[in-house]
This record gives sequence, C-alpha cells and structure tokens, in this order.
Amino acid sequence: MTFVFKRLLTVLFILTAALSNTTRAAEPVPVIFDTDIGSDIDDMVALSLILKSPELDLKLVTTASEDTRYRAQVAAKFLTKAGRTDIPVGMGERFEGKAEFHKPWVADFALSDYQGDIIEDGAGAIIQLLKQSSDPVTIIVAGPMHNIAAVLERAPELAAKMRVVGMHGSIYKGYGDEPSAEYNVQNNVPAFRKVLHAPLHSFTITPLDTCGDMIFDGEQYQQLKNSTDKQLEVIFENYPIWAGLVTWENADYLASRSSVMYDAVAVYLALPDHSWLPAEPMYLSVTREGFTVPTDSGPQVKVALEWANRDAFKQWFVERMLTSAD
Repeated sequence: MTFVFKRLLTVLFILTAALSNTTRAAEPVPVIFDTDIGSDIDDMVALSLILKSPELDLKLVTTASEDTRYRAQVAAKFLTKAGRTDIPVGMGERFEGKAEFHKPWVADFALSDYQGDIIEDGAGAIIQLLKQSSDPVTIIVAGPMHNIAAVLERAPELAAKMRVVGMHGSIYKGYGDEPSAEYNVQNNVPAFRKVLHAPLHSFTITPLDTCGDMIFDGEQYQQLKNSTDKQLEVIFENYPIWAGLVTWENADYLASRSSVMYDAVAVYLALPDHSWLPAEPMYLSVTREGFTVPTDSGPQVKVALEWANRDAFKQWFVERMLTSAD
C-alpha cells in the first residue's frame, strides 16, 4: 500500500467520522414537557416553542398540580389545534391549590375528543419512556416538581437518565429586587429537594434572576400578536380569557406587551446550544419557605444567572415563534 493511498484512506476516515458526528449532532433531543399548563399562559407559549424547535423532539406532555385532568384538557386541545395529536398526554400528580385560568377555553373540549393517547398515570408514562430510551431524556419542567419527585420515588435507578431543565428558584433577584420564594419551588419544597439531591444526569435551572422580567413589547410584541400562525392565534385567543381571571394582571396591557415568559427561557436552556444564556455550577440549599440559597457545599445545580446576550435571545424567540411548525 503506497504512502499516498494510506494518506487518502486516513483523510476519508476523518471526513466520514466528521460527517457521522455532524449527523448525530443534528438529531433532535428527545424531550418530555412536564407542566402546570392552565394557570399562567407562559406554559402554553413554552409548549408552542418546543413544537417549533427542530432541535427538540417532544415525546410526551405530563401535567402536574391541582386538577391534572383539567390541565391535560388544555394541553390536549392546544396539541389538537397545532395538529400534533401524535404526542401522548399524561395526567400527573395532583397537589394543593386552584388556578384554572383557561377553563372557559376548554369548556367545549373533552379529553375523549383528543385523537392521541391520554395516559392516566403521568409519572408512570415518564418512567416507561426513560426505560425505553438508551440515552438520557431531557425533561423540561415548567411547574412544581410533583411528577419528577414521584418518578424518583418509584424508580430511583432512572435518575441517571434524567436531564432536568427547569424554571425554578430565585438566587439574588426575585419577583422584585430581593430574592423570593419562587412559586415552582415553594409550592412543593420536599419535591424540589428530592430532585435536587438525586443523582441526575444533569440539572439546570433558570431562576427568576434571568427569566423573571422576560417581557416582549414594541415591534416584537406586535409581530407576535398580529401573526396568522395558527399556534400564535390560539395563544392570543387565550390571552384575554387568562388575563380576565388572574389576580396579578390586567387585560388592558394586552395591546402593548406580553406577560412574563418565564418558561420560554427554560425551553431555550434545553437546546443543545444555549450560548446566549450560559449556566454555571452552583451549590444550592432550599429553606422550608422555598428560598433557594447559594452554599459552599452540598447538591450542585447548573444555574443560568446572567445573560450573555439577552437581546439576541429575544429576537431568536420572536423569529422562532413566527416560524410555522408544519
């Protein structure tokens, strides 16, 4: 074998390996969306963003907190409107509270109307999907950790297959300038602690520090509001319904700005490349009141504390939401 031929084989081997790696990198990430959809409208926006992101392959939606059957109705109706009834919807763990701000919108839609699979045991559906996967599965948690804690209780051996990405906590800035007991943690502190201490494949959060003021206004908001995209039309159909029932907003603002898109930031963190919002390791503890406090040791979480380019993310979000998922 000549030297030139050997070199040619080497070059071909390198090119083949590079092409193989590129192909693997382009494969979408398998995702579970665990959500308390039906309370704040940002969960619906986050679900839409997942569907519009080719980097993500949504395998399952599970609902958590309060009336999870009602929440499954909201998710199922949205998926029906989006033409994605191929995605199963699982009803997860109920918990205290009552926030059914999309109930008028689903009054004409029964779970039996959904053409896809409705699963009574949402945590069990997560367990089954994890067992079937040879690789870790990304679980985007847009709500309290009821279902994730239930999975860890029933199948602790699956922790290493769970890449959890969530909208949780408040480190240095909360709902105001001071740290807050953020709702998704405070609502079920034991569940969050269980997830925090589990040997997960990885655990990444956007706290209120980086998602608590994610509001869209001006031309960006008008582009979203005036779009004829069918998913955006459903979202803006829900806006006045939602705003008319919540206690912390007023429907009058809808002409000029969005509500806070907390959970959209968590979806961005689930992408293979989220360089505009880097996440750094941090030791955390959780108080009984639900405050997430930095410490010198203990469980470690990747925390997205500071934007590298917030404006770039906002423009990306608008462009992605204006893209048809068809």
